[in-house]
Amino acid sequence: MKNRVRRLYIVDYLISPDRRIENGAVLCEDDQILAVGGLSAFSMDKELELLKFENAYMTPGFIDTHIHGAGGFDCSSVDVSPRPIDAMSRILGERGVTSFFPTVVASPEAEMVANLARLAEEMKRPLPGAVPAGINIEGPFINPFKRGAQEEEAIRPIDLGFARALIDAGQGMVKVMTFAPELEHAVELIEFLLENGVKPSMGHSIANEQQTMRAIDAGASYCTHLFNGMPPLHQREMGLSSIALTDNRVTVELIIDGRHIHPRMVDLACRCKKTSQLVGISDCTMAAGMPNGEYRIGPSRILVKDGFSQTEQSVLAGTTTMLDSGWHSLMSCGHLPETQAAVAVTSNPAAAFGLKDRGVLLPNRRADLAIFERRTNRPLLTVCNGRIVYSAEGL
Repeated sequence: MKNRVRRLYIVDYLISPDRRIENGAVLCEDDQILAVGGLSAFSMDKELELLKFENAYMTPGFIDTHIHGAGGFDCSSVDVSPRPIDAMSRILGERGVTSFFPTVVASPEAEMVANLARLAEEMKRPLPGAVPAGINIEGPFINPFKRGAQEEEAIRPIDLGFARALIDAGQGMVKVMTFAPELEHAVELIEFLLENGVKPSMGHSIANEQQTMRAIDAGASYCTHLFNGMPPLHQREMGLSSIALTDNRVTVELIIDGRHIHPRMVDLACRCKKTSQLVGISDCTMAAGMPNGEYRIGPSRILVKDGFSQTEQSVLAGTTTMLDSGWHSLMSCGHLPETQAAVAVTSNPAAAFGLKDRGVLLPNRRADLAIFERRTNRPLLTVCNGRIVYSAEGL
């Protein structure tokens, strides 16, 4: 019979994530959290493995629900990526991410279906670091005028048959799909997605007030990377950005790389939305954690220099900034306290997509933990489902 592994992780403080616990400790047994609290509440059993970190703090493992790739792996091009999904899993684990949604962009119909089927198969394998928890489909039912880095030839009108083929190819793992509310048959698509357990997310759109409200009334309660891929705010014309910002039924994504959104716009979003309705995303490409050079997002070629990712036409094309550094912009730009910033990359994405077993430091939840150095915020240790998937050199 296999011996059970009991570990007590001790840090200067815990972000649990909605409260801070000084001189904190988390007791885990195998893949489950047993207890969370101040160190003085725990007895030191001789069978217990102690892992104590000086000048360090702990958060729940980060959850990145919108990420196109990392470490040389492109989620939209599984078979031609220079590195496998294992590389993406590993580098995310090194940055405190324990769960992620591989995110695909529009590509020609047959290629997109085949790629989703391959991605779903790859997600079933044991991986060395962070684990995939769902698939995010960004397109193809978007507005070509707000396509961003996506290829215009791959964008198409709403087709419920194609939507069915995409979901089927994902083998039950598709959790969210971006669409433009102004497209014909948008309401039918919303209803179809909801019936199949897929969250309809409004984005890459020029929808006006009436079109946006119709989509929200039909059940669309999520917005893909607020402010990006949609017209800017206007004092007389209401559209997706202003309505998503002010309608309490809508949860919004924010790309928190410090480049996609002006700091004052991050501040505006944090002032307007309830903290529970903010989800921080990386929007990373396969270039995350890689050197400068040429990369891709699906069929689109991108260029990366000094961490800045764009197409040959100088259109922003995802990011290279992972959540371990990105979430700090919610404090520096959005002026959120540490606990409220942490929920945007932990419990909020978990709640948005029904991941009830993770995203918080509580008993009977998954042992998904991330420990960082206080002064530098350098990742020190990542635990995914009870497994230590990353330990900084020298520990």
